[in-house]
Amino acid sequence: MLIGGTLGYKLLVRLGARAAADEVCSGRAFEGRSKLEVFFGAGLWQAVAGKTIIDFGCGDGTEAIELARRGAARVIGVDIRPRLLAAARRAAAAAGVAERCVFTTEVREPADVIFSIDGFEHYADPAGVLTSMQSLLKPGGRVYIAFGPPWFHPLGGHLFTVFPWGHLIFTERALIRWRSDFKTDGATRFHEVEGGLNGMTVGRFERLVRASGFVVEAFDTVPIRRLRAIATWLTREFTTSVVRCRLAVAGPRSG
Repeated sequence: MLIGGTLGYKLLVRLGARAAADEVCSGRAFEGRSKLEVFFGAGLWQAVAGKTIIDFGCGDGTEAIELARRGAARVIGVDIRPRLLAAARRAAAAAGVAERCVFTTEVREPADVIFSIDGFEHYADPAGVLTSMQSLLKPGGRVYIAFGPPWFHPLGGHLFTVFPWGHLIFTERALIRWRSDFKTDGATRFHEVEGGLNGMTVGRFERLVRASGFVVEAFDTVPIRRLRAIATWLTREFTTSVVRCRLAVAGPRSG
């Protein structure tokens, strides 16, 4: 049952002080570690060496810069937030890889490898992003995707998760009203907040990928460590921490 109205708002004010001050899903769990290597293994670096890379939803450029430092010939970071793109350019310059990194809101240049890290729970049009990836991928290229937490994860509402699964208990209107007390962007729906939230579930993402026309070379749901013992196909929506996959473009049929 969803809690909304004045009651929901007042409960959120009382319960949400910590969430407002210390945003959930800040990425601190990866401090000192490479997300790319954690998600896809150390063998990834051989796959990107000397290649042109696109990083969809690049944010502040952390992964794009790491790809350049690990041997990628050219990295194009794409994001819709100018503030983060500016930060990415400064970081690339500080890291000494500015000549091999481009940060932009649009991309038309084809790539050998495409990444999307922590993007598919945010994209306004995830199916359209998959279509764009297909159009930009060179023959023989690969797409690497990892995102989390998905919507039914205990913290799947990001900032809106004032306690585990809180984003599923309160109405969207009550959550947005609470958020507007300390955020000034004027968002009235989940998808309007900075970066957006699209309610991406494991099942929805899997359906989007299957319908995209990509060849699925690998598809994996990484369970929450504390819930690993009960993680099954039946429980995966509530026990999955990260969804990751590797995709390829279908080749021409013989005969």
